[in-house]
Amino acid sequence: MVYYFTSNVVSPSAFIYVGKDKVENEELIRYGLEEDQFHVDNLSSAHVYLRMPEGQTWDAITESLLVDCAQLTKANSIEGNKKDNVTVIYTPWSNLKKDGSMAVGQVGFRDQKKVKRIHVAQRENPIVNRLNKTKVEKFPDLRQEKEDRLKELRGRDRAAQQIRQKEEARIAKERKELAWKRDHAYDDLFSEENLASSSNQDRDADFEEDFM
Repeated sequence: MVYYFTSNVVSPSAFIYVGKDKVENEELIRYGLEEDQFHVDNLSSAHVYLRMPEGQTWDAITESLLVDCAQLTKANSIEGNKKDNVTVIYTPWSNLKKDGSMAVGQVGFRDQKKVKRIHVAQRENPIVNRLNKTKVEKFPDLRQEKEDRLKELRGRDRAAQQIRQKEEARIAKERKELAWKRDHAYDDLFSEENLASSSNQDRDADFEEDFM
C-alpha cells in the first residue's frame, strides 16, 4: 500500500507519496523515477517521495514544500516523531544505491554531494494535519507505472528528435539553395545573349565611326 498526499503550498499542487512499511519502501526504491526521497537521518522512517513538477530540478524545491515533505517524513518515523531537532535528508532517486548486503528498506547514496539536509525543530501539527486531510490509500502497480512513464518519455524523445531532424533538414535545404544562388549569381551575365550584345564581331562597319 502507498499513501498519497497533496501539498497546496505551491501551484500547481505537489504530490507526495509514502510507503506504508519497509517492504513497500523496497518497491518504491526499486521502481522509483526521478523524484526525490526524504528520510529521517540515522533513524528508521518511511521513504517519502515528491513528484517533481516537470522541468523543476531537485535542488530548486521551494522552502514551503520542503517543510511539508520534512514534516511528513518526521511524522512517519516512529522514533523520529517523538523527538525534537531531527535531521531529514533528501536526494534524487537516481542517487540511491542498493546492494545485497543492505537490509530491507535500507539504502545508500552514490554521491554524497547530492544529499541535502533540512533541520526539523519539532512536529508542526497544523502542517501534518493539513496533509493528512488529503491522504489517499492506493495499491499501485509500481512496476507498470514506471514502465508507462518510461514509455511516455521515450515517445517524447522520439517526437523531439523528429522535430530536430525536420529543422536540420530545413536549414540544410536553405543553405544548399543559398550556395546554389551564390555559385550561379553571374550566370545571366555570361549568357549567349549578353555575350553577343557586348561583342564587336556582329557590329556593322560604322561602329567605329559612331564611337568616334
